[in-house]
This record gives sequence, C-alpha cells and structure tokens, in this order.
Amino acid sequence: MTNNGGKLVIAEHSVIVARGMGVRRGGRWLLRPVTFGVPEGVVGLAGPPGAGKSTLLATFATLRRPNTGALHILGHDITNAAGQRAARAGIGYLPARFSRAEGMTAGEFVAYAAYYKRTSASAAQSMIRRFDLAEAAGTELALLPPDVRLRAGLAAACVHEPGLVLLDDPFGELCAAADPWPTGAAGPGRHSLTAAMAELIPVLRTLAPTVVVTADATETLTGWCDRLFTLARGRLAEQPTHSAAARRGRSPADRRG
Repeated sequence: MTNNGGKLVIAEHSVIVARGMGVRRGGRWLLRPVTFGVPEGVVGLAGPPGAGKSTLLATFATLRRPNTGALHILGHDITNAAGQRAARAGIGYLPARFSRAEGMTAGEFVAYAAYYKRTSASAAQSMIRRFDLAEAAGTELALLPPDVRLRAGLAAACVHEPGLVLLDDPFGELCAAADPWPTGAAGPGRHSLTAAMAELIPVLRTLAPTVVVTADATETLTGWCDRLFTLARGRLAEQPTHSAAARRGRSPADRRG
C-alpha cells in the first residue's frame, strides 16, 4: 500500500491489488470501498479489537470474498474459483489462534501443513530446523511457551515457501502472557516479552517477499515494518514509519538473503 497525499494508490508490482474493494460484516463496513496495492516488504496493519483486521486478512487469504469490488492476489483474481486455487498455492496464512491443532506436537503440525500444501516431508524437516524447533518437535503445541508455539505456526505457514505470508496478531499471545505491570514498569514479564519479540521480528522479516502482519497497537509494529496502516471505522490510513530496513537502505531481496 502506498499513500499519495492521503490517498491510497496502487504501487508498481503490487502483490495485493484491490480496486473499489469493500468488506462488510453484520451489516457494517469493516473496510469501505477503496483502491490500493501492497508491494513487496513488510506491511503492518493496526487497529482496535473488532475493527476488522482478522476479516480483512482472511479476505487476503481467499477464505472469503470481498462484498464489493475486485481483489487480485499474486496476480490472480480471487473472485473466481480458478483464481482462488492459484493464489492459495502461494499464500502462507497464520490465524491469531490455531487451538484446533493444540493436540498435535510441533513436528506433527508442521508435517500436516506440508501434506496439506502438497509439499514433501523433507520440506517439513527443513522448516523445523530453520525455525529452531528440533527440541520442541515432539512436544504438544499446548505445552509449548508462546514464542516457541509461534515459531511452530510460522514454520507451518511457510512450509511451501509462499510468496505472501499473512500473520494475524502473531504477538497477541505473547502480550497476553506477559505479567501485568504498570505503564513504564520493567517487570520480568515485560522484559521477557521484549526479548521474545526482539528475537522473532528478524524472523518475520525473512518469511517471504511480502509479509502482512496485524496488531491491536501501532506501537507493536512501529520501527520494523516497511509500511504501517491503521484500520478504524472502515477506513485505511497510512502512518509514518521508519523501519530498520529503510534505515539500512536494504531491499526486500537483501532482507531475504
């Protein structure tokens, strides 16, 4: 997504292209009809609970269709079945909670994702190594710490090497697990949360050419996303951000390397 004088526009080589796209739920607009594009890089989407972030991400994941307008993902029109199938082959999607899989071990979860995405068992093993899950592979997801459980989710979402990764509030469980401390306090729970996020953010930045990640608070996404948008009352708005990649002048290809 890019911004031209407050107006969202379509950037060249956009991975997600929406034209007059609108999303409704329960009789209200979660996203009022708008035209925009999402190019390569890491794009953050922040907004209060109930704003529609999860629904919008599910729309990008082709799990639902827009109520109005057109949507192209990875060059495919998802308003028809053939386009949906083609787009899904290149999408990695991790919902905010994957509780249905909590009875599986981390290794089983990644292996099932590989089977579902029609890739090889060796690809699953490669992802387990990539996300440092060897020691956790035999442990049920429900018994793992939130940061390790998130790594397993990322491995499953990326097992087929997608071109677009969609992460719905990946840090939400980490934030919920942190000890409740007063604003500004540096308690052990908050320190642990900060350390876990510091380790995971570089991982998120290398998942795919394009990564879209949501959070309730803009602060969670500020400073490391290439672009940052807010969703509130059905409207998208771009917020200023200065990611680490921008400060170093690195391209998306550099970040993947």
